[in-house]
Amino acid sequence: MGQAITAFVSKRVGADVPADQDLFESGLVSSLFAMELVVHLEQAFSVQILGDDLKRDNFRSVQAMTALVLRLNGAEQAADA
Repeated sequence: MGQAITAFVSKRVGADVPADQDLFESGLVSSLFAMELVVHLEQAFSVQILGDDLKRDNFRSVQAMTALVLRLNGAEQAADA
């Protein structure tokens, strides 16, 4: 999953992006691209990102986005049980 997110971000920004790189601090992610990330993660990993999960910290790095998707997948699986 982390590799898929890294590939998407790297392709979109035209540069290799380490998983722990702060995408906002480095200037690689604008607020418009952040919204593209939300849509991409929702579509690629079948999750819904709503409310408190839409905070910048969840999209600051590939690691943060991976953790968010894993947490949301876990929450959805628990709700289905």
